[in-house]
Amino acid sequence: MITLNKCSILVTIYIILNTFEYMIKIKDIFKIKSEDEFELMANKIFEFQFNNNNIYRSFCDLINKSPSDVTNSKQIPFLPIKFFKSHKVISSNKSIEKTFISSGTTKTNFSKHHIMDLKVYESSFENSFEYFFGDIKEYTILALLPSYLENKNSSLIYMIDKLILKTNNKNSGFYLNNYDELREKLISLKNQKVLLFGVTFALLNLLEKFTFQLPNLTVIETGGMKGRRKEIIREELHLMIKKGFGTNLVCSEYGMTELLSQAYSQKNGIFKCPPWMKILIREPQDALSFKNNGSTGGVNIIDLANINSCSFIATDDLGRNKNENEFEILGRFDNTDVRGCNQMV
Repeated sequence: MITLNKCSILVTIYIILNTFEYMIKIKDIFKIKSEDEFELMANKIFEFQFNNNNIYRSFCDLINKSPSDVTNSKQIPFLPIKFFKSHKVISSNKSIEKTFISSGTTKTNFSKHHIMDLKVYESSFENSFEYFFGDIKEYTILALLPSYLENKNSSLIYMIDKLILKTNNKNSGFYLNNYDELREKLISLKNQKVLLFGVTFALLNLLEKFTFQLPNLTVIETGGMKGRRKEIIREELHLMIKKGFGTNLVCSEYGMTELLSQAYSQKNGIFKCPPWMKILIREPQDALSFKNNGSTGGVNIIDLANINSCSFIATDDLGRNKNENEFEILGRFDNTDVRGCNQMV
């Protein structure tokens, strides 16, 4: 017979083992180096989420897909991103640490991403930053993100705040609409490595007031115009930013509330993913079929860091694959173009 103390010890050991296995799985995601390793992890996570995510399981059952039908990541069902607005998309019984909420004009437009383990998100964006830009301690990070700062549950603000802390640099920090102060800071750091994250409309507002010659500055634009300005093509935008800031180092960040990973464009508007993230381009009118490289279609995302929600998402974005590792974002579907996704919903 097992005594109460022995039972308690066994339960404790079981919890520790499960936690240890969970942490090893998370660490393995960010150690992916090859296509084979990605495929193996994607299949494991699909099976895990199929068995533990009720919303995703119902969707897979609806289209008659199960792990036994899947041999590669292109065969995995991609959950329409709209489910993050209407349902609680979770693959874990753990308590929710934080809920990230997208920007929107009404409550019905908000996407909610329930986060069980913020350390997973932190591991994702820290590893991704290092993958694309190197050691964060070499930079001063400035952030001009007014529309996001107004959202206390913004995943972007959470990410930038943690990256700023990681720089361990007293000059790093956020700016709202205090353009004069930001100008002085940029000029004072002219000879240092500075990285400026900026929502697109705010960067253009700044450049309407001032021009710079900052060859050491790296600008990362993100978020678009947010209805504040007329949308323009990325090539034109980057030319304006390069001219206004006096730098050739203009990048873009591609992320969203529903993801825990980010892709970056370091030149020419061509994005690349970190090794645990992948973009697939689907047929606009057949959301279960994929297009060849060089073709335009809907953007499907595999984000293996989303292990506690859903790693396989069909977005409303329009994109084009340049090759297996590079892609462009061209805009968004209108309501008529997204019929293939609506049929899945």
